[in-house]
Amino acid sequence: MTSAREPQLDRLDEAIITVLQEDGRRSYGEIGGIVGLSEAATRQRVNRLRESGAMRIVAVTDPVALGRAVVATIGLRVSGDTRVAATQLAGVATVEYVVVTAGSFDLIVEVVCADEAELLAVINDQIRSIDGVRETETFMHLHTEKNVFAWGQRLPRG
Repeated sequence: MTSAREPQLDRLDEAIITVLQEDGRRSYGEIGGIVGLSEAATRQRVNRLRESGAMRIVAVTDPVALGRAVVATIGLRVSGDTRVAATQLAGVATVEYVVVTAGSFDLIVEVVCADEAELLAVINDQIRSIDGVRETETFMHLHTEKNVFAWGQRLPRG
């Protein structure tokens, strides 16, 4: 059963998304030429995908290139309502990603900091000070081998 919020995507929508995942700066005319639509039809579909929330077009940055060299994933065990703690964590500037999970951690967050001193301050002063946070376990990112933002459909070329 499909939720009322879930947009209905057809093969052309999926193809447009795939093309934009390869290069989000392509023109509507170029995208249309690849997927077999006119520039106007492509523009309408892209706008519908964006307005429905199925797709966003954003710039993806490299934290290291921007002077934010310390990236860490932190698992949290929380007492009480995890959604309350998740909302508070989402307000921390260095927190990039907050997920409520099932398993050994209640929440997982990803933080991006300038250095280890900032990471320590974030953990001690901002994360551990949130009501209900009982334990944290930090996993430092030493090297990223793969980081894909192409979620959703990946269509074969040809």
